[in-house]
Amino acid sequence: MPKKQVILIVDDDPNNFDVIEGLLYKYDYKLFYTSSGKSALAQIDSIKPDLILLDVMMPEMNGMEVCQIVKEKKEWQCIPIIMVTALNDKNDLAQCLEMGADDFISKPVNGIELAARVQSMLRIKSQYDSLQEMLKLREEMTSIIVHDLRNPLTNIILCAGILKMPNLSQEVYRQKLEEINNSGDVLNNQIDTLLQMAKIQSGKMVLAYKETNLSELLNIELKSFHNIAKANNINLILKVPDTTKYFFLDSQLIRRVIQNLLSNAVKFSSENSNIICELNYFDHSFEIKIIDSGKTISDQQKEFIFKKYQIGESVKGVKQIGLGLSFCKMAIEAHNGTIRVENNPEGRGNVFIISI
Repeated sequence: MPKKQVILIVDDDPNNFDVIEGLLYKYDYKLFYTSSGKSALAQIDSIKPDLILLDVMMPEMNGMEVCQIVKEKKEWQCIPIIMVTALNDKNDLAQCLEMGADDFISKPVNGIELAARVQSMLRIKSQYDSLQEMLKLREEMTSIIVHDLRNPLTNIILCAGILKMPNLSQEVYRQKLEEINNSGDVLNNQIDTLLQMAKIQSGKMVLAYKETNLSELLNIELKSFHNIAKANNINLILKVPDTTKYFFLDSQLIRRVIQNLLSNAVKFSSENSNIICELNYFDHSFEIKIIDSGKTISDQQKEFIFKKYQIGESVKGVKQIGLGLSFCKMAIEAHNGTIRVENNPEGRGNVFIISI
């Protein structure tokens, strides 16, 4: 449910609040009233208004003084202010704008004009808030992507340094080469994911459709996770129909989606648990389920888990970027399909369901 937008009305005459409340009643705003400039300044941090309707002519501290203080404080500068004034002199109106007012409306207040100006200012504030949130997410995303890329890169550099050491045994030499190769694969996959997401979003991604045997594809991908699953005492189980059906898909994109889902399932599942990959056919569609017994995703997380740059935490409390699941959503939707997550009906864990 969207949050109600908050308007702080500052006027020394309570009758004016009643007038404004009557004019805006049908817009479902959350209105707060205060009768002085000092009181308004004291309440801004707790109320967190999206807009201030500020009377110019008030005792003790007039509206222009309040406006100047609000606009000089960094934390409050983004709050739009509409001056409500009985002044008609152009110099007075110009002074309101010089003090930082974003707009003004003359008394007596016209309902249609008030609604239009309020909606305009709230729209600007909403766009500003969205932009700030995007900038914050971008900073977090950049930090975490750099961290994710640095880990395998650091491992490659360390292993390369060890390979330069004299008198290395063949076994150590082989292990370090394998670590370099694995870290290189991780880097390559992360970069490929970012590039493919950019292509899909820009509309430049052309799907390479071909007849695809899903049973065979899932079997191959499950086998590729055998060693890492075995190291964590996790059982991988494949359930596919006895009959074989072919679907026209971009098999490489679908393969990447399955790899992402299996990687998450293995990463977050506890030891001695099962991961089930299940395929079901319908008349003109299919469904793939990846069922794990890891940490159950909360209902709140489900709303955001497929969003680009969503920051999440693993079971170990390590922050990570939600690029993998965002890529899965983009790739499946490019096939006119859907992907969703549900709770594991058998208890702890999750079920990721692809329908195409």
